[in-house]
Amino acid sequence: MRRSPFVRKRRLVAALLGAPMAPEPGTQAVGGADSASRPSTLGGSEDQSALVVEHLSKRFGERVAFDDVSFEVGYGEVFGFLGPNGAGKTTTVRTLGTLVAPTSGSATVAGIPLSAENGPAIRARISIMPESPGLYRRLTVTENLECFAGLYELDDVGGRIERALRAVNLLDRAGDPCGSLSKGLRQRVALARALLNDPTVLFLDEPTSGLDPVATHDVHELIVSLRERGVTIFLTTHRLEEAERLCHRVAILNTTLRLVGRPDELRERLFNQALEVRVRGSLADPGVVFGDLPGVDGWQESSSGGYELAVSDPGIAAPAVARALVSAGADILSLAESRHSLEDVYLQLIDEDVEAKRR
Repeated sequence: MRRSPFVRKRRLVAALLGAPMAPEPGTQAVGGADSASRPSTLGGSEDQSALVVEHLSKRFGERVAFDDVSFEVGYGEVFGFLGPNGAGKTTTVRTLGTLVAPTSGSATVAGIPLSAENGPAIRARISIMPESPGLYRRLTVTENLECFAGLYELDDVGGRIERALRAVNLLDRAGDPCGSLSKGLRQRVALARALLNDPTVLFLDEPTSGLDPVATHDVHELIVSLRERGVTIFLTTHRLEEAERLCHRVAILNTTLRLVGRPDELRERLFNQALEVRVRGSLADPGVVFGDLPGVDGWQESSSGGYELAVSDPGIAAPAVARALVSAGADILSLAESRHSLEDVYLQLIDEDVEAKRR
């Protein structure tokens, strides 16, 4: 069957945007928004992962974008993907979104093996919100969403648009031209667009880049609401406090995958446990006070003017330290377990990579 130039053009535009198209006449739809076999976004299949990535690599000639990357993301999980500029984060998203082909390795996206022939089926189950959303500024919010719903060839367009705008709190701006909206509101429109096809996996690439604190907070609240609904979210970000607040687990990428785990797990793996002690004045002989205490492995003066104690078990060491300080006549100002942030973990790993390259 010969397609009209209009249909051919629509299919080309859809392919460039990563939107799925309807199957050819006489073929069966695979993995569409209404497919009975599609895992629900509210938890997914119990015996599958939303993403399974095994030894995936991408090279552009001699340049390595990312190399030998492996991880899994469960249904309903918010997975943070962190790394410096040029680490390969966006290329990973584009690869998993079928926009570029991997050089080696394998992956399964929303239950479908990653391959060129499976591209349309995968794109029917996912959405990608890029850092620059690319909205048509002369069109209204609704007209933008109608345009992209047409590219996805979705049914119940009006209902889908209303639900998406309600989810991002933009129903009252549906008739406004996108060019009249602030950047924060345009990010909300982009997020509504990404929700139109009810994706199994939602890729958010730097969704708060360039936003002011108020707009950033609004986007965070939207992500939290999606997380509470059980939507699987793959979040790339430079904002470490954002990842620590929003994500169940994070991965740190610097061309190769450095660590994967919950933020508290990563802190424990990279940093020894410690207590921070502050007293009025200074101790005459800290070695006598802290030496031979149960659970205390060593001590040093901290930059804040107190003492940092390396401990094997804070629950055992803290009471012993408090008793020793009282016996020494010290006035305790504070005694607390040292808390390393995700930023500390990130900087430690990136510093290690910089040092390794110098050798």
